[in-house]
Amino acid sequence: MSSFGSDFNFDFHVSFGDAEARGKVYYNYEVAEFPSQEAPGASVFFKDTDGSVYHTYSSYGRGLDMFLGAYHFLDIVPKGRDEDALPWSMAWVRHHDRYDESNEAASAIAAAKPADCGRSD
Repeated sequence: MSSFGSDFNFDFHVSFGDAEARGKVYYNYEVAEFPSQEAPGASVFFKDTDGSVYHTYSSYGRGLDMFLGAYHFLDIVPKGRDEDALPWSMAWVRHHDRYDESNEAASAIAAAKPADCGRSD
């Protein structure tokens, strides 16, 4: 099921309007600045035989790592996720059509110099 075309993402505080995105927003159970108009989140619901719907689980931010298979591999390599030089964790993740160099995260990634990992060429 998709939340597309509904207020669901706004109701569960994972999408923010233009004015909100420029300031502090309520996300992951706290008010803080957030660098995007959308944030990661997952919610689980249960519908009983009477038709009542129950919100049984929600997770945000780093609580969603288990759903990102690439992180399982990144977490076992020497440099791991290597996000220390980024303006925020996961700054490297963008929509498929938003990979331009004017992007703040792309600029930070391009500016980061890879370690030589002890190689001698």
